[in-house]
Formats: sequence, structure tokens, C-alpha cells
Amino acid sequence: MQIRISETDNIKVWSNFGNMLFTNQGVDYSDKIKSVLFGVAVGDALGVPVEFDSRKIINENPVKDMIGYGTYNLPPGTFSDDSSLTFCLAEALTQDFNLNVIGQNFVKWCYQNYWTPRGNVFDIGITTRQAIERLTKGERADLAGGFDVSSNGNGSLMRILPLLFYIFNKPIHERYEITKQVSSITHGHIRSVIACFYYLEFARQIFYGIDKYDIYKNLQMEISGHLNSLSINPSEISVFDRLLLANINELSQEQIYSSGYVLHTLEASIWCLLTTDNYKDAVLKAVNLGEDTDTTGAVTGGLAGLLYEFNTIPEKWVEKIARKKDIENLAERLAAKIAGH
Repeated sequence: MQIRISETDNIKVWSNFGNMLFTNQGVDYSDKIKSVLFGVAVGDALGVPVEFDSRKIINENPVKDMIGYGTYNLPPGTFSDDSSLTFCLAEALTQDFNLNVIGQNFVKWCYQNYWTPRGNVFDIGITTRQAIERLTKGERADLAGGFDVSSNGNGSLMRILPLLFYIFNKPIHERYEITKQVSSITHGHIRSVIACFYYLEFARQIFYGIDKYDIYKNLQMEISGHLNSLSINPSEISVFDRLLLANINELSQEQIYSSGYVLHTLEASIWCLLTTDNYKDAVLKAVNLGEDTDTTGAVTGGLAGLLYEFNTIPEKWVEKIARKKDIENLAERLAAKIAGH
């Protein structure tokens, strides 16, 4: 489904368009879902071999292709926890929406190697591990994540994108509340929730065919308006000023950070998307920022895959991805579930 709005009409119609509801009955979204799942996995796998390398080190030998080994000494095409947890969420969404199923899929990943690329978990964030431990002890799924300000790593942002296909045709207040619940399984602080919400709203407008620069401007009104309506602490909203008040695409690379902090990852992904014009350049730009390379690559890759579509992801990269057939099958099953509603 592509809905095009001209630049001149965009601002005046978006306030109504943003809350329009669309039917998904019988529509085949398998290509869009493949674009997202492989977009995440390819960006992730590009970053795995150089994770934790500084920008200075990577600049001396930038990533130009899908390589292997490096940080974890693993073959090319190996994705990390970013993709594994993305697939765990997508897998849960092939059934009726249930937070506990999502949470238990994360538990199965951590302790039973579920949706791992090669049969073992080799990378897991501290906050995510702590949340999964709480889940194993019977904590309610939406209360398992850390709620303090130090729990704002990028662990919920990196896996949130499949939720788009469950919430895209719901009103904005439902989209926000469901996003909050799913983020809170591992990351419950309002900053992580807002980051996930912004990211999914950006993806939603890509899904409906809006120009990426128009999306950026639209969200400055829509996100700010919705957050203010919820009486969220203004100091938490102001954390997002570079996205909500400024033009982040005008910043230099030196002004973009690529640590594991959720805001850095979100800003970097939007910057990479807005300053490139194809999937390959977007994800390579993300990975070559250094530090949390796999997650910056995955988060950028999810949006870039959705924007430029699956057939623009370099085929030789897709062919190297671990469990390629399983990912294709997951996309088909999720598409079938959505079409059945």
C-alpha cells in the first residue's frame, strides 16, 4: 500500500492522515516484512565484526563489504542479539498479541539459544539480561525492564521494528501504549519508550509512502504534540530536541554519537537515513560510525530496508545471512497473520 502526498499538500493533510485507520484484511505485506527483517539482520551482521572499535580505528580501515571474524571471530553473515530479539518479537506476533509470549521468547533466546544465528548467544546487554532474569522469576512482562535513568541502553529500540506490523493501523494513543508495553519488557524508562515510539512512527510513515524529509518534519509536530498531551516531564521531551526541534541531517559526523545509549542510536540512525539515498550507503555509514556498530547498523538497516525495499539490499549480503531461509519463512508467517486480521 503506497499513499503519496505532494510536498505542498503534506503539512495541511498530515494532521488528519496521521490518525487514519487502514484495513489490512487480505493484503500481502510479506515483501515489506522481509525488507524489515533482512534490513535489520544485514545491518547488524555488517557491524558485528567491528563492534566496539572506535571511529578512529574504523576510519583507518572502513567497512565496505560484509566481512567476518573480528570482534567475536564469527563467520560473515552472523547477526547478533539485535536481530535475534527482533526475530523473537516477530515470532510472537505470528500469534495473537501477548506480552508474555514476547517475554518468554526472549527467555528462550537467552537460555535455550532460540533464534540465535549459529546455536549460541554471544552478545547480550546488561539491562536486557537483568530483565530476562526477572521474567524467569515470574515478573509481569511489562514491568520486567529497568525503569531508572541508567537503564537507557538501546536494547528495546534495536528489536522493536516488527511491532510496526501490529500497530500501523491503530490510533496514535494505542500505538504509543503498545509500544510502551513492548519496550518495557526490557527497557521501561520513558526515554527508551519515547525513542521506540519515534522510531516506529518514522517507520509507519515510510510504510505509507511519505517522503523521508517530510516524515522528519511531520514527526516534529506529531510526536511533540502527543507527548505533551500525556503530560510527560518536559525535561524528558527536551532530550529529543535535536530530532524534534532541529535539522539533524545538517549536523556533521563529528556531532553524531554511536554509543549504546538509546538516544545516540536513534539520532545516528535517522542521520544516516537522511544523509544517504540507498540502503547500502545508509548501513555502511552507520557501521563506520564505530562503537556500537551492530546496533547502529541494525536500527538504521531496518528503516532503510523498509524505505528502499528488499530488492535493493545487496543480494550477496542477503545470501550470507545466517538462517536466511528461516527468516524468509518468518516473514511469510507474520504476513499471513496480519492478512488474516
